[in-house]
Amino acid sequence: MSTALAARPAAHRDRQPTGAEKTGADLTAARTLVRILDRFGIDPLLGFFVPGLGDILGMALGMYLVVIAAQRKVAPVVMARMFLNLTTDMLIGAVPVAGDLGDLAYRANKKNLALIEASVERDGKASTRDWLAVFGAAALSIGVLVGVVWLAAKLLGLLF
Repeated sequence: MSTALAARPAAHRDRQPTGAEKTGADLTAARTLVRILDRFGIDPLLGFFVPGLGDILGMALGMYLVVIAAQRKVAPVVMARMFLNLTTDMLIGAVPVAGDLGDLAYRANKKNLALIEASVERDGKASTRDWLAVFGAAALSIGVLVGVVWLAAKLLGLLF
């Protein structure tokens, strides 16, 4: 046992850190990344100057926050919500010009950092809102898929 740890009373040695104490170098780096990508607008600029590829690159950079969430043992449903934010951001940004303005307003990385910080405060547990967001997105995806299949069947019926 190190001398610094041994010098502390046993009650403090065995105590789990609180939410405020759980911030570390990874969250500091995450805040810096969010500031660069979202506040300074680098994410939408990437999409504007390199259409398509820039949006994919912005999403790849945003994945660093998902890696931090995984390292901090954030609930899988919260990470699914983070993926939804990144995917939505990428899809918004894929629309030429107007999508880049939408990308500037959406700020997926800021939302994902807030999800990590809230999860840290809850000791990694998911909230009801996390579950509702993921189930809502899944229902929307299934609805869109059913709609596309139905529309394709109608169009094929008209052609044949």
